[in-house]
Amino acid sequence: MQVPPLPLYPNKVLLAWAEAIMGREELRDWLMGSEYPELGVFCHALHNEPTSRAWLRKHQHVFLLALLEGAEGQSKAVKWLRHEAGDTLADMALAADNDDEALSRLMTGDPDAKGIWAQIALRMRHVKNLIEESNNDVHRIDPN
Repeated sequence: MQVPPLPLYPNKVLLAWAEAIMGREELRDWLMGSEYPELGVFCHALHNEPTSRAWLRKHQHVFLLALLEGAEGQSKAVKWLRHEAGDTLADMALAADNDDEALSRLMTGDPDAKGIWAQIALRMRHVKNLIEESNNDVHRIDPN
């Protein structure tokens, strides 16, 4: 099966995605209604909403799924991203999974990107780490 290419997103869409990742619902909803709904759905999937991942899979947004999986520590996904999409998405996944060397590579990468990929990765890292913190909070664990 041929892997559909990752679209070239306009910078304003990438900025909206970065803000939507951090919880700006109006921007997430704008993305959902735009020609790039996958980025809005990605925000839900980042928060472990299972139907969102199924939607991404059904609509063949394999790069976004691999980005999520790589951010969750799945090295196979990072390796696949590096092979199929190049260093930027692979480094985004690693940076979102708390790899500071990957973050540094993103920050010194393509000057035309103006650091947007690093910003998106940092926002993913923040959300992922908050979820992990919440999952490990002894006050939230139900003993029953």
